[in-house]
Amino acid sequence: MTTSYSNLIALARLMANPISPQARLEKTYNAAADHYDHPALSFWDRFGSRTVERLPLAPGMNVLDVCCGMGGSALPAAVRVRPSGRVVAVDLAQNLLDKGAKRAAERGLPNIQFRRADLEDLPFADQSFDAVLCVFGIFFVPDLHGAVRGLWRLVRPTGLLAITIWGAKMFEPADDKFWEAVRQEDPELFKSIKPWNKIVQPDPLRALLVACGVTDPDVVAEPGTHPLDTPEDWWTIILGSGYRSTVDALSPPVRERVRVASIEAVRREKIREIRADVVYAIARRSPGSVGQSLSGLRFARSERGSNQRSLKRFDERTGDIRAQNVLRQASCLRR
Repeated sequence: MTTSYSNLIALARLMANPISPQARLEKTYNAAADHYDHPALSFWDRFGSRTVERLPLAPGMNVLDVCCGMGGSALPAAVRVRPSGRVVAVDLAQNLLDKGAKRAAERGLPNIQFRRADLEDLPFADQSFDAVLCVFGIFFVPDLHGAVRGLWRLVRPTGLLAITIWGAKMFEPADDKFWEAVRQEDPELFKSIKPWNKIVQPDPLRALLVACGVTDPDVVAEPGTHPLDTPEDWWTIILGSGYRSTVDALSPPVRERVRVASIEAVRREKIREIRADVVYAIARRSPGSVGQSLSGLRFARSERGSNQRSLKRFDERTGDIRAQNVLRQASCLRR
């Protein structure tokens, strides 16, 4: 089927009003936030927790979680480092940050701060954290090497870097059913790149880390599956993940046809589970590592004072919270 007239109009509008990849990503995940915490998407918390379980976090540590979503890894990290440790959780999507802050308050975790920040421009001084995490986020940036170096510069000597990515054939066989439905309606949109397929194997991830100066990374692939309790759960997953950008690019009538076709294909093929393979990478910075990047040095000279004042205010605020009713006061914390 040829591209519909309505989709051509949408494409023309997009070309006339281009937005940056960061803005597009922010828009996608702000929209996806309305389904992010649905039980069908429990993999966000599952693999966030699995990442934290693999790390030797301890009370008193300071942790940074980049591309934190609604706290899948940040919340269990906050539990591990409390009461004296803290977690700073950053993301582009404010709607996810708001959900994360609400979950932290509900769980009585005043030692976590959700704030908006960009993976490619993190506002922190070099070697500021005992552990830096990035779960299902590194593949979104065009400059993978720059992003990894940017995370590594924030790790203190003896500190930890943890990067988690999806493995190959993510969400198959249902993934193929969705893209075939899209292809039938909009062949051009079908050709759009899935960023999570940029790097999916242990060896390329290990090579990337080594090329960026990361010390002796331990990279492990973990095969897995995720259940689909109903065929409709597959569409819920689509709406609560990166697929959302493709769905929102379709006109409402086409979107509905893709929805029906995707669900019916899952029902017809009796798909009860989808692939959820994951690759974990963990590295520890050597004790004698002191080097700062030039960008880090520029940041340190111009911004360290401001950053330290911000962290001091956060420490004072969390101290006040511990002395008061946690659930009522934690609402002052802001994915």
